Amino acid sequence: MWPQFRGPGGQGIIENVSLPIEWSEKENVRWKCEIPGLGHSSPVHDGETCWLTTATSDGKILGVVSVNLSNGKLDKNLTVFEPQYLEKIHHDNSYASPTPVLKDKRLYVHFGTYGTACIDCESGRILWKNNDFPVEHQGGPGSSPVIYEDMLILTLDGAQQQRVVALDLKDGSLRWERKRSAPLRPNPITHRAFSTPLLYEYKGATQLLSPGADQIHAYDPATGNEIWHARYVGFSTVPCPTAQGNIAVFCTGYFQPELWAVTLDGSGDITESHRKWKFRGPIPDIPSPIIIDDQVVIISNKGVATGLDLQSGKRKWVLRVGGNFSASPIYASGLIYLCSEEGVTKIIDPHTKKPRVNHANRLEDGIKATPAIVENDLLIRTTTALYRIGTD
Repeated sequence: MWPQFRGPGGQGIIENVSLPIEWSEKENVRWKCEIPGLGHSSPVHDGETCWLTTATSDGKILGVVSVNLSNGKLDKNLTVFEPQYLEKIHHDNSYASPTPVLKDKRLYVHFGTYGTACIDCESGRILWKNNDFPVEHQGGPGSSPVIYEDMLILTLDGAQQQRVVALDLKDGSLRWERKRSAPLRPNPITHRAFSTPLLYEYKGATQLLSPGADQIHAYDPATGNEIWHARYVGFSTVPCPTAQGNIAVFCTGYFQPELWAVTLDGSGDITESHRKWKFRGPIPDIPSPIIIDDQVVIISNKGVATGLDLQSGKRKWVLRVGGNFSASPIYASGLIYLCSEEGVTKIIDPHTKKPRVNHANRLEDGIKATPAIVENDLLIRTTTALYRIGTD
């Protein structure tokens, strides 16, 4: 099962699989399914059926499609929302960029300001909708929802309001709401953020690590109470945080992005007290960092990969991969998979002293969605289609 953005655990890492390392349009493609509409959301699946959100190019119809994982046939094509008013979309975004979440044969979809809904996976029936939380995205939706116990947590960092809310999975009613606590700059443009939070267990308690504009917060996901926050200068933050042991790593956003590491045992304002290191260099604006063993790996939008020591933040290696990147890296079978906007997946081994591109596999269309894994296969969403890549 791959239930959410970046898979089980939300960090893009999966153990005990053996993924393909070579493919093309004519090689090692189990099936290819044309997906109607446009969306940058990642595939999610329960092992039998894959779900993706999608939208018409003008955003007037927002919906979901399901694909049979065994034969690649399009099954359901459901309309969820038909907005009466549409914000102007950023040229790099889509109206269906947030990745849905699967739990107990229910699919939870989120389209930012246009609404959130719960769908019964078997019947395709919409069980509830919630349109109570408008967001002035100024560029379209981006933050994906996450599930904690019996709650769906939404990140809503807009130009006018910045808040995190939890909805009841059963009926979509509000369970808690928390506004960002740190001060913001005067210009509303700098109040926006598009990151997906990470649920991470530390010392027996779960923290919701939630980057926003000019600040990152750790909340108690059961109540929304703040545990700690750190302040930086950065907005329009997209990358999801990552964590290992007692360290969380995150990107700060535009215009001078940095990569920060903080320790998780603080309370209140930990900006100075618990910041372990910060790194300036080719920091991603969109792809999320990933931690492999004791190493942080990032891929910049412009195709520069960097490996950093998790404890010190010192650079261990740098590699110009080539291409442009929006999709976040995934790690399996000892290798990192990097999907470019040009449709080429570059594969590198981060454990070597000087990593290089070991394989480069091209598909017809560009890739902005982070891939998913099913069994020992890859699910790759391109601009127009969903592929299941596998070897016998």
